[in-house]
Amino acid sequence: MNSSRCILGGLNTVTRSSGFRINNNLFRSYSISGPKASGNFLGKTKTLVYGVLGISGATFFGFYFSNTRSNIHQYVSTPILRLFDEEDAHDLSILALEYNLGPKDRKDDDDCLQIKIWGKTLSNPIGLSAGYDKNARVMDKLLDLGFGAVEVGSITPEPQPGNPKKRLFRLVNSNSIINRMGLNNDGIEACSRRLSIYMSNKITEESSKTSGLSINGAINKVYLDNLGQSKKFLGANVSKNSSSDSSDDSDYLLGIRKLGKFVDYIVVNVSCPNVKNLGSGNDLEKLDKTMRLARAECDSLGESNSGTKPALVVKIGPDYSPLELQVISELALKNNIDGIITSNTSKSRPQSVLSSDGSVASENGGLSGPPIKDISLKTTSLVYKFTQGKIPIIGCGGISNAQDVLDYGLAGASFVQVYTAMIYQGPGLASKLKDDLVKLLDGRKWPDIVGKGSL
Repeated sequence: MNSSRCILGGLNTVTRSSGFRINNNLFRSYSISGPKASGNFLGKTKTLVYGVLGISGATFFGFYFSNTRSNIHQYVSTPILRLFDEEDAHDLSILALEYNLGPKDRKDDDDCLQIKIWGKTLSNPIGLSAGYDKNARVMDKLLDLGFGAVEVGSITPEPQPGNPKKRLFRLVNSNSIINRMGLNNDGIEACSRRLSIYMSNKITEESSKTSGLSINGAINKVYLDNLGQSKKFLGANVSKNSSSDSSDDSDYLLGIRKLGKFVDYIVVNVSCPNVKNLGSGNDLEKLDKTMRLARAECDSLGESNSGTKPALVVKIGPDYSPLELQVISELALKNNIDGIITSNTSKSRPQSVLSSDGSVASENGGLSGPPIKDISLKTTSLVYKFTQGKIPIIGCGGISNAQDVLDYGLAGASFVQVYTAMIYQGPGLASKLKDDLVKLLDGRKWPDIVGKGSL
């Protein structure tokens, strides 16, 4: 009798006496006697081990890849995207987010990063500017990346294709971008529909967690605010169609009316350097009229929307003189504007860019990235001074690290926006900025430093 039969015989004897029966076939397949049986056992063991290792490896890689703090995004996936044409890479990144292939920030924001603004709490001061999610397709996925605020658009009443391609250029030596996109977007109706679906899903999701929450058919962020759950802001940037008259503000007003009920703040874009008819940003008399009409439209929206209205924000460029910035600031105070974004892309071309990036630096369009930080930061500081700190400022322009964020805060920015840096550093940018900013604050709170270094 071989050893395996001895083992099985002993087991059968024991089980008979105890009232249990053992299926001998189960043990025969794992017999430890004979070359063939031993080979089967080792083969199945290897398969099992490889399977477990494969599943574990895939699970670990999936968790690693889906975490914004993984270096793979900055050093592998983002450089791969940069092998593609600039606009194709952008479209691929949007598509990846739509299919849930983007990472998520798995860490709660530190309390020291919170700031009260417009009567609400923002969980951290790192925002994403308009221009990335032009068509309100992935705002939820972008918030998952760790941003405190995400701004969609710029959105015009009618769809428009924008300027002829090629219209987007990387300046890799200075980590900057030139664009002359021309406000290409799907139009208000398509974007309004997506925002409505998004907000409806969020309300349904939150109402399932909270008893007694009613949805009266209207889609409104106020339900989320009342839950005390939402500490993230959603903004929408509205502008004019290229065919509209430069003195006509009806496009802005339609944007406020159609999109304002879905967002925490609405941005009137008066400063895009790539569209000729956005004249109010350069004509202060027109700007006064635009602000006045936008304020009235926003207030009217509140009256028809149970008192809830978005904060009204104006976006200006970085190329104004100090005197012009003083007048713009006074107009903003006069018209009760709720916020100012400082600033848009720049028409300027610093010598450092011209010398480092050659002929591509001379392309027409708006420059963004580190080369415009100084002029955008100066704009922020001056506007904070001229508004006497009475209007929240959203700082934007050349931010690529936590020190830049801190500089903008000291200059008077309540929160900041990034975009170009994400092209070069990847989707983990917001998480990295937050982690590093907490270290730089060194026990202080973000609100404590806002405006403390202004001129």
